[in-house]
Amino acid sequence: MSLPADLQDLSVHGPQWFQDALSVPRREGVVESDGCPIHYFEWGDPGKRGVLLGHGFLAHARCFAFIAPLLADDFHLVAYDLSGMGESGARTEYTRPTRVREMLAVAEHTGLTQHAARPFVATHSYGSSVAIEACTEHPDFFGGLVVCDFMMLRPHIMRDYMGGTQRGRRMPPGGKPNKVYPDLETALGRYRLAPLQPCANDFLLHYMAYHSLKQVDGGWSWKFDPGILGADSHDVDWWAEQPPRFAALPGRKAIIHGDDSILFTSDSADYIRELCDEPVPIVSIPHAQHHLMLDQPIAFASALKAVLTVWDQS
Repeated sequence: MSLPADLQDLSVHGPQWFQDALSVPRREGVVESDGCPIHYFEWGDPGKRGVLLGHGFLAHARCFAFIAPLLADDFHLVAYDLSGMGESGARTEYTRPTRVREMLAVAEHTGLTQHAARPFVATHSYGSSVAIEACTEHPDFFGGLVVCDFMMLRPHIMRDYMGGTQRGRRMPPGGKPNKVYPDLETALGRYRLAPLQPCANDFLLHYMAYHSLKQVDGGWSWKFDPGILGADSHDVDWWAEQPPRFAALPGRKAIIHGDDSILFTSDSADYIRELCDEPVPIVSIPHAQHHLMLDQPIAFASALKAVLTVWDQS
């Protein structure tokens, strides 16, 4: 049996469940939003409840390519590349309104909104800030939001974190071209998770790293547009506003986070419960840090499926 297309050029193929997931049929397409091509993948029956999936900063839609297939029997799922990342086009300017419009454009273009039952949206890390903005501005568009390990810390803890050694490592000023590495092996060796963390699943790191790169003159370089690095940086006050904004959202919402995450901790869970007027499901994934789909992919998929299934049947 031939390898799935995503693995054919890789030296590390991963376990059978991973290969099986990548063999589940998927569709691929592009929709224009404000003149920028936005790339997406699609799984499942378009007649079923829709789920839009959004990735984290400097990541890409393939972080859900081995998660979405595990839910494809029950939902119509779409994962897209944010502009400036993955296979999507670059912009001259990245703003919150344009990011919201591209999220809604993907949902509408792929038919997620063509049913009486409104689609759900599930987003990881930075993608959650876009989803919170979209759900704030368009409260009737989605039927529920699942935020996955988005940084939600109490203001004083946020200030300590943002003032520490982590600050600035992730979003240096943009504009400087991405470095070109002489060969693929060297480029793969420079792949890092942010915030820095170990990951026991080397096959997933290899997969994500390979699909974060492209061949260019002189070697290999990152796919992301360096212009996003400064454009999407936010200060501590902006970050401190996110938990109350999430809590104020109407309708169904839930949180899935890594039990060992430094961005969403047990105190974060207490903080969200204090902010919310009604109970919010908060699911902790054991032995997972911030990149929970890489640390514990099957547990993460199971938790996501459980939340969405309860919502879909209620």
